[in-house]
Formats: sequence, C-alpha cells, structure tokens
Amino acid sequence: MRFGLRSVVVLVLCLLVSFQSAWGWGPIGHMAVAYVAYQHLTPKQQLRVAALLRLNPDYEYWRTHLPPNTTRAERRLYIFMLAATWPDLIKGTIKGYKDDGNDAPPTPQATLNEGYRDKFMHKYWHYVDVPFSPDNTPLVPTPKVNTQTKIAALRKTLASDKGDSLKSYDLVWLEHLVGDVHQPLHCTSRFTAGNLTGDQGGNLVKIDVAPKKLHTYWDDLPGMSDPKGGEPGDLAIALAAAKQLGDVDVTATADLNEADWVNESFELAKSKVYADPPIGIGLGPYAVSATPDYATNSLALAKRQVALAGMRLAGVINAELK
Repeated sequence: MRFGLRSVVVLVLCLLVSFQSAWGWGPIGHMAVAYVAYQHLTPKQQLRVAALLRLNPDYEYWRTHLPPNTTRAERRLYIFMLAATWPDLIKGTIKGYKDDGNDAPPTPQATLNEGYRDKFMHKYWHYVDVPFSPDNTPLVPTPKVNTQTKIAALRKTLASDKGDSLKSYDLVWLEHLVGDVHQPLHCTSRFTAGNLTGDQGGNLVKIDVAPKKLHTYWDDLPGMSDPKGGEPGDLAIALAAAKQLGDVDVTATADLNEADWVNESFELAKSKVYADPPIGIGLGPYAVSATPDYATNSLALAKRQVALAGMRLAGVINAELK
C-alpha cells in the first residue's frame, strides 16, 4: 500500500494496456481533472489554493501519505489532486458524516453552506437529473437543488469576502463538482415506458461487461484505482491518465457558464452515451462488448470531457477566487 511513485508509474503503464476498454470520474478521473486545472492556474492562484487546502480536516492525512521524496511543488499539486476526491470520500470512507438521502430534503440543509461544520453527505449535490424520454414517457421535473445550482453558489463564495475556512470547503466541492458535471450521466435521467421513474443517470441500465452498470462504466473510463489501495498508487495512475488526455478546443474551454456545461453533457448523454446500438430503450443488459466502436468512442469522449473540465475549473479559479 505504501510504495514509491516511480515504481508505481512503471506498474501503471502496464496496467493501462489491460484497462483500455474500461478506462472515472471515480477518484482517478477527479484527480485527472484537478491535475489539468492545476497546470493552468496562475502561480498566484496555485499558492492561494495551497493555503486554502491546509484548512481541510484531512490535510495532514494527505500530506503524510504522499509518495516519498515529494518536493514542495509536487506536494501542492498532489494535495490539490487528492482534494478533488474528498466529497466522495465523506460518503463512507471518511467517518462522521450523515447520509441525508440521494434526493435533496425540503429543509435548509439542502442548500447549507457553513463549511467544515457541515456533517451531511449531500449526495444530491453530485448530479442534475435533466430528464428526457426516447418514447414520450412523461417526465419528472429536475430537482431544484442540484450540481448546477451548487456550482453557482460555490463560485459566489470564492469570489466573495467570506472567510478562508468556508472558501476551503467550497473549493474542494467545486473541484469535485466541476468534474461531475462533465460526466454526461451526471446530467440526465432517461424515462421510458418500462422505467417510469427514470434510470437514475444510467445506474439502472445493465451492460455485459464489468462494471455491470452503464453509469459506473462511464465513471471508470478515465482510469481505475490502484487495486492495492493507497494514495501514492492512485496518484500515479491519475498522473499517467492525465498526461494521455490531449488538447481540447480553446473556444470550449473559455465557456465558464455552468448552465452550458450541463446542457452540453445532457446532449452528449442523449446522443453518445445512450447510442443505439448498443444501448436500447429498456434497462438491458446490453452487449457493449459486441460493439467495439462504442467502447472506443466512449473512451475518447471521456478523455475530452476530463480535459475540458480541468481547463474550465482553472478558468473559474483564476477569474474568481479571492
């Protein structure tokens, strides 16, 4: 679980070959987004985010679990990358947080913004279920509290004169949610005659390869976590994945409107993720393994979306963080 970054990179390069068909906005994807963003932060903002992240309650854990012989500059980068996974970790790995449901409760806690004193998991901040139906099934409206509304609120905090403790909390969430909103299945739920309440962003759609859920398949496209566990291993995998992303369109990276990001992911979900074949109208299981073009195109799209999320995250932090 604790081994050097250089040796892990060698191992990862071998593993990536076997993982090509299942290259997530799991921890690897989120760290890759953060890596891209950090490369495009101004020197001033790199120092600013480093200072804010020292206020996170898990900062010392991150710092003491970095690869050996990490330089100061690398430490700032790696902690920024690890911080992007924090909002997922409070859903179970980090103890002391309360599960307040997958749907926003009709109480003030749904839009709570009081920093690290907040001990709710806020799972409903991670997605925005914009509905659609390919067979004219009646739709359920998008919940009013969602990742789009939360990103807007987080940005206001970073641009405000609020205290650094609150900005630290909001920065970590912003890192994560900008990544989430670029995963197409975090921005839709498909309604069909056989599934009148929606497919939960592909979580109910079964496929014939591991992972067995369409949503998880897409989450895991940018990379798989270190099977032995541990921060050094995941960092090495994320670094290798991030360096294979390639460039994205400059015009697209300049769009810093979170509503546009959601609409873009929504349209990609309809046209690319739910592409028929292999994904038909029902809940499956579908033979993704028999459609190699789907796997190839999905990987290329996932890599583009991760890179785009990183560039846009950097744009927001550079422009708005005070």
